[in-house]
Amino acid sequence: MAMGRLPKPTAFALSSGFFLASVGCAAALDLNGAWVTDADNCPKVFERKGSRIAFTDMSDVFGGGFIVDGDQIIGKFARCRIKGRKDSGPNVNLIAACATDMMLSNVQFSLKELDANSLIRLFPGMEDMEIRYHRCPAT
Repeated sequence: MAMGRLPKPTAFALSSGFFLASVGCAAALDLNGAWVTDADNCPKVFERKGSRIAFTDMSDVFGGGFIVDGDQIIGKFARCRIKGRKDSGPNVNLIAACATDMMLSNVQFSLKELDANSLIRLFPGMEDMEIRYHRCPAT
């Protein structure tokens, strides 16, 4: 799927602390799991509720994060569905349809794999802007 020019990510998407998941390619970066900006904060951001991982009440105070489950990306205040994905070595570009209680939008995410449990979200056009995420161990 060719990726055309898309609108810049919304301020909501930039500030919400979540991003997108893999749609399942064989050698592709696996994004499934719970992700945070500071690995030490995993138990402060996520908790187990039965068989599912959920956000704690105060998760946003500790940097927030996101949960990836297949083609679903779940943030504390939004949910996204992957519509397109393009892998290029350690780089992954995603297009997702995201929804909150107040709006719907298409968002482009650019990611770079550091290792199996760490990655960076890049912001094309803003060279000094990036956010590192770490996968939480299964709890």
